[in-house]
Amino acid sequence: MTKWTPRHEAPEPLEGNVVATITGGTVIWFVLFLAQLPFYGWFDDHGHLWWLWTCLAGGGLGLIGVWYVRKRDAAIRRAAAESAPSPR
Repeated sequence: MTKWTPRHEAPEPLEGNVVATITGGTVIWFVLFLAQLPFYGWFDDHGHLWWLWTCLAGGGLGLIGVWYVRKRDAAIRRAAAESAPSPR
């Protein structure tokens, strides 16, 4: 088991503009859905209709993700404001 034991500390997570990242990914999923929509018949004939619905599901889940990360960012900012010393 020691072969798989990490020998160093895990790096700190990267904090970036998470809202923009999730929003961009959501837009990409919806664009892919709209780009494939004209080919609905072809996808249906060849058994690839799930590609279309995967893009729609990705966009829908992305909307939930945008809502979640916006709430998370607001909570982080609120906690930082509460822990900051008040000016006198």
